[in-house]
Amino acid sequence: MASYLIGVDVGTGSARAGVFDVEGKLLATAKRPISMHRQDGGIAEQTSGEVWQAVCESVRESVSRAGIDPVDVTGLGFDATCSLVVCGPDGETLPVGAPDHPERDIIVWMDHRAVGQAERINAGDHAVLQYVGGRISPEMQTPKLLWLKENSPRVYARAAHFFDLTDFLTWKATGSLDRSACTVTCKWTYLAHEDRWDADYFNAIGLGDLAEQGFRRIGQNVVHPGTALGAGLTDESAKAMGLRPGTAVAAGLIDAHAGGVGTVAAGGDASRCLGYVFGTSSCTMTTTAEPAFVPGVWGPYYSAMVPGAWLNEGGQSAAGAAIDYLVQLHPAFTEAKERANNEGKALPVWLADRALSLATSASAAVDIARDFHVVPEFLGNRAPFADPHARAVIAGYGMETGVDSLVALYVAGLLGLGYGLRQIIETQARHGAPVETISVSGGAGAHPLAQQLLADATGMPVELTECEEPVLLGSAMLGAVAAGTFPDLSSAMPKMSRVKNLASPEAAFREVHDVRYEAFLALQKAARAIRSNTHS
Repeated sequence: MASYLIGVDVGTGSARAGVFDVEGKLLATAKRPISMHRQDGGIAEQTSGEVWQAVCESVRESVSRAGIDPVDVTGLGFDATCSLVVCGPDGETLPVGAPDHPERDIIVWMDHRAVGQAERINAGDHAVLQYVGGRISPEMQTPKLLWLKENSPRVYARAAHFFDLTDFLTWKATGSLDRSACTVTCKWTYLAHEDRWDADYFNAIGLGDLAEQGFRRIGQNVVHPGTALGAGLTDESAKAMGLRPGTAVAAGLIDAHAGGVGTVAAGGDASRCLGYVFGTSSCTMTTTAEPAFVPGVWGPYYSAMVPGAWLNEGGQSAAGAAIDYLVQLHPAFTEAKERANNEGKALPVWLADRALSLATSASAAVDIARDFHVVPEFLGNRAPFADPHARAVIAGYGMETGVDSLVALYVAGLLGLGYGLRQIIETQARHGAPVETISVSGGAGAHPLAQQLLADATGMPVELTECEEPVLLGSAMLGAVAAGTFPDLSSAMPKMSRVKNLASPEAAFREVHDVRYEAFLALQKAARAIRSNTHS
């Protein structure tokens, strides 16, 4: 009898589900949008009920599209953004912002309301911070919890559970309160290599009540990603998804980490390859046998992605989102958007295609950027400076208004992301975490132009895996382990993922990228100096 696996990915703007066979072949996908409330002050909120409904509808539709019998689905895996979900004692929603909107019970990962709390925590020089690159980020959960306690004390006190979004989804699916080592280690300061929370840290930063309660509200039982949870799908969740009750459900992953799982072992050795998840934001995933302490890069995290291995996680707080915002600044944006719509293309795809038509090769597209230089840190620098206050720099902007000037700006933005990636890679290598190749996943990195420019900008080969949905595949691998199809994640990864093609850096363009990289570093340094001087 055939058996199938489902991977569920909850990103910033949508929930997606994919059906796979045990060899990692994608049979069908489905997608539902998820809304987000934004307001000044770095506020970003979502609604867990809407997320769960989107998940269930996506699963139902993907199974229908695949044309399979739901009883043949043996395993289900979840990944999601590292957003904070606040649940009341009876599972009711609690407002994380305005009290007249109790349905908005999620503080989204990109929310920066807790910058002040993060800075206070960082000033304490706590031992656990050495496992988050030396500085905690406002995108992580303890600053957000502290903000909630200080600004919404009644909500904080009433909350029965604080979940990372992935753990919320597995709880909804199975009723299990087990947390994934991925989520709590990467975003909550859990010390997976010691199997413990650090009570001293929570007491010192003002969250001692969580320690006094035995950490029951944030997770008392932590398990490896891929671990089978509870008795599988509950009757209620199975009905909502159109699946069989008892279907195995795996402890999940953060979305970027699922992309890493779905790609980095395609070439056979996860430790050689940096996973670059290129979506709304970007994340870099580097696997090592021994812990590598890299200033400004999150980790080292034990068993956060590959059980038994260490992980360093860097990236850019805005990647695809940075490009989207960048091109909107140009006067030709509306014209280009209309032309893209007329051709039935997304604007970034149209711009990339236009760049290829103007250049003699993908590598030669660097010449289109001309005098444009972009440091695309619109939402701060996640790595290697862990600086949420950093902002973008655009140099070389003239008074040109044509579409091709917009294309030049777009190419410069892509290159800026590539140089930021190179900076992370070089920083990690200096601290004991070198890599030899890059495996790219995520929609923003799907175009051949992006892949080649990333290879040229970093000086490293860029792999693209066979599966067009590697994040979904990574989650499906979790389901395969939970179902017993594979004994562990290390066995599943090379069996279900394969390299499709390789973009190698063009030696003829090495010098131009070295020059542009130096310009990137100079602009970045100047921006930090200006901010320091003007804010002193």
